[in-house]
Amino acid sequence: MTIRVDAPALAARAASVGPSAVREILALTARPEVISFAGGLPAPELFDVAGLRAAYDRVLAERPRQVLQYSTTEGDPELRAAIAARFTGRGLATTPDDLVVTTGSQQGLGLLATALLEPGDVVLVEDPSYLAALQCFRFAGARVLPVPCDEHGVDPVALAELVRRERPKLLYLVPNFQNPTGRTLPAARRQAIAEVAERDGLWIVEDDPYGELRYSGEPQPWISSFPEAADRTVLLGSFSKVMAPGMRLGWLRAPAALRRACVIAKQAADLHTSTVDQAAAARYLADNDLAAHLARITGAYRERRDALLAGLPAALPTGSEWNRPDGGMFLWVRLPAGHDAGELLRAAVAQDVAYVPGAPFFAGPADPGALRMSFTTHTPAEIGEGLRRLAKIF
Repeated sequence: MTIRVDAPALAARAASVGPSAVREILALTARPEVISFAGGLPAPELFDVAGLRAAYDRVLAERPRQVLQYSTTEGDPELRAAIAARFTGRGLATTPDDLVVTTGSQQGLGLLATALLEPGDVVLVEDPSYLAALQCFRFAGARVLPVPCDEHGVDPVALAELVRRERPKLLYLVPNFQNPTGRTLPAARRQAIAEVAERDGLWIVEDDPYGELRYSGEPQPWISSFPEAADRTVLLGSFSKVMAPGMRLGWLRAPAALRRACVIAKQAADLHTSTVDQAAAARYLADNDLAAHLARITGAYRERRDALLAGLPAALPTGSEWNRPDGGMFLWVRLPAGHDAGELLRAAVAQDVAYVPGAPFFAGPADPGALRMSFTTHTPAEIGEGLRRLAKIF
């Protein structure tokens, strides 16, 4: 008789990090009749399907043996050159060798966690912060601590005090149209944060997936552009919001030593990002006017943001507060005392409408009355109907 022994247990990190609340809500609201303000998804009807199809057709017709083969870990040279040229044209001098192409900017976070973090290292984040970044850092065994924030983002004075006390390895920020709040960090605070990094010695991870989705206001300088932080700032970006998320294309711009460590980590993770997708993206950028495509996207999203803002007063309880983001995909709502956004979600889904409760985004004590609303995936008319459904539960 064979004695059966249980398989070894999962790693502690796998048991200690929970699933994404956003992903779970998206699964819950997948029914077509649900009007969802939950997901940060680009509008699929705005994808340039014809342009992308033409780009794939062309690279497959002209050099199929190359684009269907393995490729270098750093990424397609033509695509890196195109990304570098776009950065340089927007005021941040960049060469192709400064960049690594990643499988979405999310992989960039994972590579940085592998290259930089030891169990127990301190990571500072905005409060609230991007949920998948919190997951990533916790998986690495980091101690994730919130930096006090206000309606403009990180408080530099509070940051400096926290840095001196906790000696963190890195600070993670989404400076432009932050996920989940939609707020933008002002230039003066970016300068102050760069000075903290220089004085106290920490890495800054500047995640910028939404920066080109601007509807009002003036662009702010990248933290990477300040001389004080140029040698200790990593800039992450993505084509998911401006081209198509299904292509899973992002990039990492970092100083040489850290960039090399990320390349080695990527070799261990997936060897390289999809060759054919990189080649098609490079071809698309060469053959099409991305600025014109962005203008079309931002025009539609501006209308949708405005429709959501216009309808919130009638949909939410008296005493609710919300912001007016200058771009991106989200706005942040705070319900008055006594309202719990998490508890109310079930009633909302019963009315075929959804949002994301804000509690999972907090690294510190959560605000039960907070919620995130995305305005990009529905037309103004659908947004109006969704708000009428929400009004029934509030």
